[in-house]
Amino acid sequence: MAKKVKITLLKSTIGQKPDKRATVRSLGLKKINSTVEHEESPAIRGMIASVSHLVKVEELN
Repeated sequence: MAKKVKITLLKSTIGQKPDKRATVRSLGLKKINSTVEHEESPAIRGMIASVSHLVKVEELN
């Protein structure tokens, strides 16, 4: 069973570059405090790393 990560958007994407906004949207986050769960993969980890200043990440068992 693959690990899951819980991602929460903490800061607004207003004022961010378009590629950062697109990354947040492709993670499935729309509004501040919205939360999604994804299977952990290198692609998801890369997306999280590029917007790490906007999101909070929690490991799920």
